[in-house]
Amino acid sequence: MDSYKVLIVDDDPMVAMINEQYVCKNKQFKVIGSCRNGKDALDFLEANPTDLVILDVYMPDMDGIETLKNIRQKKISSEVIMVTAANDVATLEDTMHLGVIDFLIKPFAYERFQIALEKFLANRKAFKDSAVLNQSSVDSIITNTTKAGGKEYPKGIQEKTLSLIRDYFEENVSKDGWCTGEAIADKVGLSSVTIRRYMNFLVGSGEVEESINYETGGRPSMLYRKN
Repeated sequence: MDSYKVLIVDDDPMVAMINEQYVCKNKQFKVIGSCRNGKDALDFLEANPTDLVILDVYMPDMDGIETLKNIRQKKISSEVIMVTAANDVATLEDTMHLGVIDFLIKPFAYERFQIALEKFLANRKAFKDSAVLNQSSVDSIITNTTKAGGKEYPKGIQEKTLSLIRDYFEENVSKDGWCTGEAIADKVGLSSVTIRRYMNFLVGSGEVEESINYETGGRPSMLYRKN
């Protein structure tokens, strides 16, 4: 099976290394380069066919937004996952208008990173399966889902389990209230590991917001609430 070629662009070598490790855990991807700024990234992309760019926003010389604009202006066909410590709406809007696959806010969990990769794979599969366009195939490409057999979720995500978790939020969590993954696990009868996987999916889809409670006296606890 061929691997999709990935370029990592981040001025922090530690973050770049972690992102590379995350990418390499998915055998459908292969990191072919790493750059510390946007100018070097553009030079690399013009010389090396690349399927996916993991692109940081804040970098010297040329930031991620400007780099993304240049990628589009130069008609470089690489898809982009944006990574940033910024959580302002303007930055999100700029990147969405420029057609990113996903938008990750630091610090993000490994599982959330994998969801972003799954979005890329779903997008590629939708185009590959749609040699002739009709409304159904266009809907599939835009939403990254297929209609056959109902809605398609990433591997490990089941619709019935999602419904259980959504029902928990509707019945037990107020609009402005937070709850822990452990509380959800106890209520719906699933393991904390399983709940974490589903919460990462819901955060990625925009249904749920997450935060980290560092004041537990031990290991930090993840907190969740509905958007």
